[in-house]
Amino acid sequence: MLPNRDRKEAVFCPQVTSTKVGRFYSSVKGICHQAIYMWARQFCLMWARQFCLQAKSSFQFPKKLNFPLALFFAFAALAFPADYDLILRSARVVDGTGNPWFRADVAVKAGKIAAIGNLKTATAVRTIDAQERILAPGFIDVHTHIEGAVEKVPRADNYLTDGVTTVVTGNCGGSNVKVGDWLKKIQTIGLGINVATLIGHNSVRAEVMGSENRLATADEILKMQALVARAMEEGAVGFSTGLIYIPGTYSNTAEVVALAKAASKYGGVYASHMRDEGEKIEDAINEAVLVGKQSGLRVELSHFKIDNRNLWGASTKSLALVEKYRREGVDVVIDQYPYDHSSTNLGITLPSWALAGGTKSLKERLDAPESKAKIVGEMKVHLKNKGFDDYTYATVANFSSDHAWDGKNIVEITKLRGTEPTVDNQVETILEIMRRGGAQMVYHSMGDEDVDRIMKYPFTAVASDGGVREFGVGVPHPRSYGTNARVLAEYVRQRNILTLEDAVRRMTSLPARTFGFKDRGMIREGMAADLLLFDPAKVQDKATYPDPHHYSEGFDYVVVNGKLMIDDGKLTNAKAGLALKR
Repeated sequence: MLPNRDRKEAVFCPQVTSTKVGRFYSSVKGICHQAIYMWARQFCLMWARQFCLQAKSSFQFPKKLNFPLALFFAFAALAFPADYDLILRSARVVDGTGNPWFRADVAVKAGKIAAIGNLKTATAVRTIDAQERILAPGFIDVHTHIEGAVEKVPRADNYLTDGVTTVVTGNCGGSNVKVGDWLKKIQTIGLGINVATLIGHNSVRAEVMGSENRLATADEILKMQALVARAMEEGAVGFSTGLIYIPGTYSNTAEVVALAKAASKYGGVYASHMRDEGEKIEDAINEAVLVGKQSGLRVELSHFKIDNRNLWGASTKSLALVEKYRREGVDVVIDQYPYDHSSTNLGITLPSWALAGGTKSLKERLDAPESKAKIVGEMKVHLKNKGFDDYTYATVANFSSDHAWDGKNIVEITKLRGTEPTVDNQVETILEIMRRGGAQMVYHSMGDEDVDRIMKYPFTAVASDGGVREFGVGVPHPRSYGTNARVLAEYVRQRNILTLEDAVRRMTSLPARTFGFKDRGMIREGMAADLLLFDPAKVQDKATYPDPHHYSEGFDYVVVNGKLMIDDGKLTNAKAGLALKR
């Protein structure tokens, strides 16, 4: 028996035997089908609107015609169904592989990419004329920190307006330990983007050991392994470390390897904020690679940089070491944000031992003259070793105890406190902020030469190291708003450091491969319909260090799982994002 659609065509159309006539018939049928469908749809919408408003309008259908007309248009809609939900026509498709763009129509149905090619006879509920703009896969940002913020701003406006449709959180060793519960929670709040998470070493260690400065016992290792395994079973995409942060910095390599092995039974990636990104960066790379080799996990070196002013230019050596391991068969790649400022907490300016036990223990050490003197001495040595004469390079991004200090560097705050901006007084300012709970900071610690060189490395993914932002709150690093637009505007259009196709690859298929997103990151039939339509001549980041709360411009349409989250430059309320599991 013929399928329903074929039976209808057999009834209404004569048998077609000629190939040329058949092609002509199909073309005419498609054009007529689309014209009739669009006319019927628009007329139905017009009539429905008038019908719903007739109580407030002088326009009315005769009452006897209301039901027959409604029935007629209902049958009309059934008789002329659209082929697809959405068609983007005449786009220059940059498919995410790094290959040159090609011109095509792309159709979406039921959240998937349904067809690619010449679709001029196909119909859709919505058709968008690309007008020669670029159609690319939605960007995948694999290094974010959105816990606690995405619950407040679930649409994640700052990421959508920067072309990001998928993020990975749980980086630098910090995550929700109960991954399954958290993923369920965020799915119910109506996400605007897709969200996946790693399971973080620091969070797991804190759950078992608190913030104690010691090695783990065998029993504690087993407890931590169980937490990692549970998180992987519940959907985590890998295991992360932040080995400069408390309490992970107190662990040894053997502990990290043991927990990575617990994760590797389920597959995934080892994403590491390494122990050092300056003087001892090569040792840190060696450790991260060792963890990957012994556990069997792929390795992602997070926010790759040289953060020591005395060592600017040393990325030649660090990149060469990464490439050496790749030639030896180690699956190691890196990610980077396109800025010469970093951002993390103020606590990194203190020796790690001083932070053990939390704020209460820190206060006790600062109240004891001997331990305070030791802390101050080590802070001043650390400052000198990083190549700085004072703390002008350190700016407060968010100090919850006094937002008047947001956007000001430590020297400026020292003056506001009524003291001379000597290094000793600057240290006292830092310690006062730490006594009051600490602050999020922005540090000008990198050189442009290294940023450019790392950007050129072919296995560098683009990642913001940012978070979901409440618009106007604090003075955060601009990377949360403008990372991808900045790459396209500065590094592609203005400076020609990357080609457009290669830049898109670094934002799509490269991170998708590393983190195991098999149905995202490329424009292929059957893959998830996460798509961007933009004019590469107009994409521009607007966020700056002193004035970061500005959305990127130029991403005219952003599609997440087949639904428009940005429609002709305007955010929608579609709630199209998904909590993704490994």
